[in-house]
Amino acid sequence: MYTALFTHIEKFVTLEASEVALLETALSLATIKKKDHVLREGQVCNTLYFIVKGCMRQYIINSKGTEQTLQFGIENWWITDYLSYHNHVPSHFYIQAVENSEVIALEKSVLESILIQVPKLERYFRIVSQKSFGAAQMRIKFLFTMSAEERYHHFNDLNPEFVQRVPQYMLASYLDFSAEFMSKIRAGKV
Repeated sequence: MYTALFTHIEKFVTLEASEVALLETALSLATIKKKDHVLREGQVCNTLYFIVKGCMRQYIINSKGTEQTLQFGIENWWITDYLSYHNHVPSHFYIQAVENSEVIALEKSVLESILIQVPKLERYFRIVSQKSFGAAQMRIKFLFTMSAEERYHHFNDLNPEFVQRVPQYMLASYLDFSAEFMSKIRAGKV
């Protein structure tokens, strides 16, 4: 049931059978329907989500009332609001299923106990956090240094599956341009 997560963990740390069994007791599997939210702005985020199947996104609603996608997550990726999760403060974000999704949920209070009992998981979550932070830094760099068309082509080259899986308006908001501009890029009119 949790094979995808344990396979992912094994890429970074090796767990003993007893540690796997202990972690299994802390996990729960959830199915999230397309367009359903696991987090809304103003709620405190108490859960990490490991995506087993599907696609999720984190977004805000800007001052114009427009959704601005900040992050996508697909199979074998984690998604959460880290600031709300760690500081136990209301979230500024929404997390929504882009596709029907299966996730493994890990509650903060349970994780804190597991980390004490299985110190190797501290290393795993540190590596995952560092990779996530690095990806966010690169996204900011691309937003500041590339034209909209360059961002689209760069993203399409690195992540061709996203272009097929994610609605055009979500991808456009992630790349920081309008859906209309996205249509022009895809049609080769830019």
